[in-house]
Amino acid sequence: MALHEGPRKHEERALSVNPFFGEADPVGGMSQAPPKHRLAEGPMAPSTAYQLVHDELMLDGNSRLNLATFVTTWMESQAGVLMAECRDKNMIDKDEYPRTAELERRCVAMLADLWNAPDPSAAVGCSTTGSSEACMLAGMALKRRWAARNAGRYPGAARPNLVMGVNVQVCWEKFCNFWEVEARQVPMEGDRFHLDPRAAAELCDENTIGVVGILGSTFDGSYEPIAELCAALDALQERTGLDVPVHVDAASGGMVAPFLDEELVWDFRLPRVASINTSGHKYGLVYPGVGWALWRDKEALPEELVFRVNYLGGDMPTFALNFSRPGAQVVGQYYSFLRLGRDGYRAVQQSTRDVAQGLAGRIESLDDFRLLTRGDELPVFAFTTAEHVTSYDVFDVSRRLRERGWLVPAYTFPANREDLSVLRVVCRNGFSQDLAELFFEDLSSLVPELRRQPHPLTRDKDAATGFHH
Repeated sequence: MALHEGPRKHEERALSVNPFFGEADPVGGMSQAPPKHRLAEGPMAPSTAYQLVHDELMLDGNSRLNLATFVTTWMESQAGVLMAECRDKNMIDKDEYPRTAELERRCVAMLADLWNAPDPSAAVGCSTTGSSEACMLAGMALKRRWAARNAGRYPGAARPNLVMGVNVQVCWEKFCNFWEVEARQVPMEGDRFHLDPRAAAELCDENTIGVVGILGSTFDGSYEPIAELCAALDALQERTGLDVPVHVDAASGGMVAPFLDEELVWDFRLPRVASINTSGHKYGLVYPGVGWALWRDKEALPEELVFRVNYLGGDMPTFALNFSRPGAQVVGQYYSFLRLGRDGYRAVQQSTRDVAQGLAGRIESLDDFRLLTRGDELPVFAFTTAEHVTSYDVFDVSRRLRERGWLVPAYTFPANREDLSVLRVVCRNGFSQDLAELFFEDLSSLVPELRRQPHPLTRDKDAATGFHH
């Protein structure tokens, strides 16, 4: 959640209201315009309130043209109706809304089966507000399991650490900050833009609570080698006796790989994988926000972390950072599972990957750009300017595309590759071949103009984009 300061003095100008919105008193509709930073003394007509908010939101970007976000921006109208019917249900109140709770339980069981849990009926899981909360819960479980194994040394001189690649989503840095865990990050190196299994194992010691593997890096869309990571940790245990669990942050890939990369072993088939999370509101094809956290069995989730609340007359086990939240997104997830099945998800994700790979290939053909990834893992690819391009940079491209309505992030890579700045395109369901064609036409038409620049116009790369990892 962003933190916002109060209004500055020059922002106190009142909102202006079209006279036609003042249904009973057109003139009063203008003279009694509401303030923006304090509650008005009285109410207004619902149509007026709607129009004021609607008009201001017109200045937001078009979400369908936002190629920065992984979040679902299109669902079927039937899903929208169903979710609207459930938005007043408090998801936490399982005793009052038992069928909504049952749909959540079914979704957990479906994911346990999809991710090859040894015994799907024994897997433990829950819905969350998104992958960030799911990662926090998984991290808490890892830390509590480590603390139980090291009760004689913790708390005390022993400080727990968590090993991850420098490419992790910011929620993992938040976890380490909030829960007082040392973040040990494997830097990028050369053309390796994510975690190296051997380097990760070398960072582990007796205070390591776990290693995070990313199935679908947000920097470039690539999968981290989870099986190789587990093998490196197996070898570490043979040498030292250290038994380090793995959590797979499959925020995006958890809903892509099971359908398109069935032979890829990354999930609960690997005994070292203790927990997995995914975002239902990314490639799970649900509007934000819903995520899922699953543990391979009850032993992987310490019982003392699960609260059993007597709430409105019912015994309710819960593991969450949030309490009240709407049931609509969980219902939307169950709708998508029911609506598509395995074959439907496979068709949707394959179509999205085809769009990504096709668009990546066409961009490469322009000769001004060099691909880092091609959309053949996540339907996401990153590219940068070719070495011979000196008149513009990726930030110029991002800025010019925004003039056409396209939101394409440009950003600099982290430690050891700060020299590399890229553009990234996220292809989602709803970003069709037709839209991809329109995007390519706009990019192609901008390239000759960019070539005529005397030099890149970017002065401050941090200020050149609103996108920051």
